[in-house]
Amino acid sequence: MVEIVGVGFMKAGKTYYFDPRGEKYELGDMVIVETARGMELGHILIANKEIDESELVAELKPIERKATEEDLDKYHKNLEKREDALKVCAEKIEKHELDMKLVDVEFMIDGAKIVFYFSADGRVDFRELAKDLAGHFHTRIELRQIGVRDEARMLGGIGICGRPLCCSKWLNDFHPVSIKMAKQQNLSLNPSKISGSCGRLMCCLNFEDKTYKELRKGMPKDNERVETPGGLAKVVKVDYFNGRINTRAIERDPETGEEVFAQEIKSYTKDEIKRKSRNAKNEKVNGSQLDDEADETDDIPENIDADEARELEALMKED
Repeated sequence: MVEIVGVGFMKAGKTYYFDPRGEKYELGDMVIVETARGMELGHILIANKEIDESELVAELKPIERKATEEDLDKYHKNLEKREDALKVCAEKIEKHELDMKLVDVEFMIDGAKIVFYFSADGRVDFRELAKDLAGHFHTRIELRQIGVRDEARMLGGIGICGRPLCCSKWLNDFHPVSIKMAKQQNLSLNPSKISGSCGRLMCCLNFEDKTYKELRKGMPKDNERVETPGGLAKVVKVDYFNGRINTRAIERDPETGEEVFAQEIKSYTKDEIKRKSRNAKNEKVNGSQLDDEADETDDIPENIDADEARELEALMKED
């Protein structure tokens, strides 16, 4: 077992483990730690505790010290310099005619380095820009390209739910999100409805995916044929939260002998029905082919127009 503390940084992000070196830390304590970027101000998110060494992914770095009043004063002064630094960098980006979008800037607590964050569609040769910035600020300069999700996290904003973006408030890490998750939740595949401020699939699709997977177990899909106490029927809608399956009975037209659907909708539980063999998925009812497994893939449906298909493809891109 090894003793650790969890440290977070000013921007929402992952929690990193550090070695407390025998010191006791409380939640919210401000500390100075060394990271790959330099000396940074962080705050304790996990107080002293012991974990198994197998949980460590890298060698623990020690916490340098608790933050002093002088450290906090430096941090606030750096925040005051942020706007001027962004302005200078934006002017120099324009001067060098670089195709990049400046997102944010961060000063290391000891003043040894300034990190500028930017987004771009491809690789950017910023070597001359870095030299120009170093000459202006007289310190080490790092230009770091970030993806659109990290850009949204840094800038913040309000989601379509009316609440602050999860990534900028509490989400520690980005998890894969797929079109399949939207399908399983019976959401419209309109790109404007399922994309976040970053232009990618909304992270919250992932939050409820496990619940929907549990609710869907043993449940038929829309348009599937099932055996009910009243005979053969077609599923018209599945209410996963109430565990009800709405169906319309399949009857024979007395004149033509063709299969038709009854007007009355009857509701059953999954225990009251018997699902037909999956081999029946290619059968046709009134000219409509049943596709039993259409929503089990991440493929883009064929029943949307070309513009929406292109937008959905863009949403599914990984940063």
